Amino acid sequence: MVFEPRLRELTRTALTLVLAGGRGSRLSALTDRRAKPAVYFGGKFRIIDFALSNAINSGFRKISVLTQYKSHSLLRHLQRGWSFLRGEMDEFVDLLPAQQRLNEENWYRGTADAVWQNLDIFQSLRPSHVIILAGDHIYKMDYGKMLWQHVTRGADVTVACFEVPRKEASAFGVMAVDPSGRVVRFVEKPADPPHIPGNPELSLASMGIYVFNGNFLFEQLRRDAEDPNSNHDFGKDIIPYLVQGRASVFAHRFQESCVVTEAGGTPYWRDVGTVDAYWEANIDLTNIIPPLDLYDPQWRIWTYQEQLPPAKFVHDEDNRRGMCLGSMVSGGCIISGSLVRRSLLFSNVRCNSYSKLEGAVVLPDVVINRSARLTKVVVDRGVEIPEGLVVGEDPQEDARRFFRTSGGVTLITREMIDRL
Repeated sequence: MVFEPRLRELTRTALTLVLAGGRGSRLSALTDRRAKPAVYFGGKFRIIDFALSNAINSGFRKISVLTQYKSHSLLRHLQRGWSFLRGEMDEFVDLLPAQQRLNEENWYRGTADAVWQNLDIFQSLRPSHVIILAGDHIYKMDYGKMLWQHVTRGADVTVACFEVPRKEASAFGVMAVDPSGRVVRFVEKPADPPHIPGNPELSLASMGIYVFNGNFLFEQLRRDAEDPNSNHDFGKDIIPYLVQGRASVFAHRFQESCVVTEAGGTPYWRDVGTVDAYWEANIDLTNIIPPLDLYDPQWRIWTYQEQLPPAKFVHDEDNRRGMCLGSMVSGGCIISGSLVRRSLLFSNVRCNSYSKLEGAVVLPDVVINRSARLTKVVVDRGVEIPEGLVVGEDPQEDARRFFRTSGGVTLITREMIDRL
């Protein structure tokens, strides 16, 4: 492409900020010990790996991760799996937990405040542009294309957006645009979302991904910090203020920079913010042609990996056979005389004889003892399922003992097992 040398220079001088301090309370007990970006996904990854991999694959090498809520698991993962960049080449993944840098009272009060509290660090890097990402979504996207569009349009701010049914748009920040793509209205979680011009059935929802001109961002953060009525949040305060103030704010359509394996592939973006959505997104990966391609060598998802032996399937008898069908099984797993159907097993899962799993998302280091039957479940890390336990066949009994969602998914944790 003609613009590649110029784009390489832009990505080299840009700073990427990943906002990873969210609790993710709608994930129930899955975030009791870890922040939402640290939640396991896809057999071997954490949710934050997708935003970070997108940045690396897009050519960005100056990355800061801002953390807050129960960040130990997340920080440990980042230290182990994301320390491969070369500092002597001005590459880094910096970890910035909330430190009360401005005073002894305030932790991060909002997404904009998180950036504001570390402003001296970011200003010292003198970035030409700042790319701000949410660290808790599952998708593949070339941020370089978004940055290039931002520069060629002469924008102050560019907001990534995707099309959603208008009846579902009230869960997002929604924007109205003119024919040139300029944002003329931005409202956070509106009861009556604006629709796409010419299509009353669809709305443009913000993905929580922004490109700012560096100095322009720093000026806006100073202004917002002095506003006593602000929530100090990009979606609630910064972007609506700029749109109303006639700043040059443009929308970038996700389909213009999403990464799909085949021409005509469907853009994939998921907020796995509920147990139902989390279960469904993981189980979708077991499809013959999954909506999210993890096998693309041109757009790898990077992560920390333990050194584990291959998965093993043992016993081949008439009534006891280790067998998996339509499933994904990670390293260190042993399927010993057990039947696993349409399930996703993370590392070091042990399924013992005569147990049966169907529609199960099983996190690392789980032991499933003999004759257990688990259907449509999420099993948290380190759980030992008692011998003969049956889950997924009696909704009332499941709800009494565990956490059962409106979609019929049962979440099982160690604390729930201990109470049995």
